[in-house]
Amino acid sequence: MAGVLDSVNQRTQLVGQNRLELLLFRLRGRQMYGINVFKVKEVLQCPKLSSIPRSRNVVRGVAHIRGETIPVIDLAMAIGLPGIPKEELANSFVIITEYNRKTQGFMVTGVDQIVNMNWEDILPPPRGAGSEVYLTAVTRIEDKLVEIIDVEKILAEVSPLREDVNEELVSRSAARVQAHLPVLVVDDSSVARRQMERCLTAIGMEVITRDDGKQALDYLKKITEDGSKASDHLSLVISDVEMPEMDGYTLVTRCKNDPALRDIFIMLHTSLSGVFNTAMVQKVGADEFMAKFSADELAEKVMEIIDRA
Repeated sequence: MAGVLDSVNQRTQLVGQNRLELLLFRLRGRQMYGINVFKVKEVLQCPKLSSIPRSRNVVRGVAHIRGETIPVIDLAMAIGLPGIPKEELANSFVIITEYNRKTQGFMVTGVDQIVNMNWEDILPPPRGAGSEVYLTAVTRIEDKLVEIIDVEKILAEVSPLREDVNEELVSRSAARVQAHLPVLVVDDSSVARRQMERCLTAIGMEVITRDDGKQALDYLKKITEDGSKASDHLSLVISDVEMPEMDGYTLVTRCKNDPALRDIFIMLHTSLSGVFNTAMVQKVGADEFMAKFSADELAEKVMEIIDRA
């Protein structure tokens, strides 16, 4: 499984087609889970782990992999399930991932296969699941339910990011963003939406949120059905890339092909990392790209976009 990303160039062809590839894996039990292949650097048999004093229980240790020291998180424990017993660690696997500019490993009991999916088949969690579940989406593969875990929620609990904008930026924003139109934030993770909303309101912006690309596109079409343009209603759109039903790349493509929507400034703001992102953004026609998550960088970028406008 170490060569899971050998065909990155081929996978970039999925951009703009509302498709993705999921790496399927198991935790404790038979339930299948999925993670976007673009976030996976490699999959390894669990290496030797060194303990970290006073670390959270879900961090089983650190591993030295290819010259880098990487924390390894027991993914089952992180979502409230029993962890992998110590005597079974040697038979487990570690999925090395890159999220929010950081590399970490997620320990799982088994890795299954890679499947090519359409984002339209990736659905939000059931409404009755509650706000505390660690899921951003679900899907079915061969009549089996596959759960897609909200990794950003896990990382926010294990290794919290600073979400406050520094006071100097807040002070400068007072004279820069007053009387500007709202920002539309599109993200399927409740944690990411909260982080961005907190950041943008700190610099005086009104924030409207939607959970996925389809909801955002429906909203944009609704506010422009009177013949107005999206830029008459919004300062800009900030969208995640990975979202159920319609991803961020497809949202950008649909907007840029619609005369009423094409003039709205769209920034993709995603935990997806890698050098291929620049090519992807250019291909779909997004106006800006930023890796998650730095409150100061996001605030500064939004103020810069508004100044340019």
